[in-house]
Amino acid sequence: MSLQLGDVVPNFTQDSSVGELNFYDWAGDSWVILFSHPADYTPVCTTELGVVAKLKDEFAKRNVKVIALSVDDADSHRGWISDINETQNTTVNYPIIADGDKKVSTLYGMIHPNSSTGNTLTVRSVFIIDPNKKLRLTITYPASTGRNFDELLRVIDSLQLTDYHSVATPANWKDGDDCVVVPSIPTDLAREKFPKGVTEVKPYLRLTPQPNK
Repeated sequence: MSLQLGDVVPNFTQDSSVGELNFYDWAGDSWVILFSHPADYTPVCTTELGVVAKLKDEFAKRNVKVIALSVDDADSHRGWISDINETQNTTVNYPIIADGDKKVSTLYGMIHPNSSTGNTLTVRSVFIIDPNKKLRLTITYPASTGRNFDELLRVIDSLQLTDYHSVATPANWKDGDDCVVVPSIPTDLAREKFPKGVTEVKPYLRLTPQPNK
């Protein structure tokens, strides 16, 4: 299936490095980052999973749970986790889904269409899912390029901010920077709504300090 932004993502029950896992039950009322990797014991992914483990406190501050996936089985995952912990000087503290039957990969459209390994290679995909189980972001990376998880934290910050305030975030925005007033709010109303001030660069481009800071 082809998931679009705003779609409710499908639920699934699947084995994992921590045992059988029902995705909706595990996610609860948290935000979720679900990310796939081509296979266990691969070098780029080893560094990625180590970085994610080290960001545990940052994810927790944002009410985010993380979960990884590959088509290898749970025993393989557990062996690989030992390597990740050793080589990346961390402790993997989140589940890795065992998707040997490719059920989840197929549900979420993770299978690389031009894989040289016989249609078993999951692409390096990322899904950000909100507490309502709606898909809010998807990014697909080539297998040779490691992901930037600081960018994913930045996106979470933006999504959580813009869900509750009538702003958008400009290019290269980071938490604490000025925000864009959404076009649907007239400038006179914006000045009432945002008491910290509104700077009108152009009638369609108005900036205001981050409302929740």
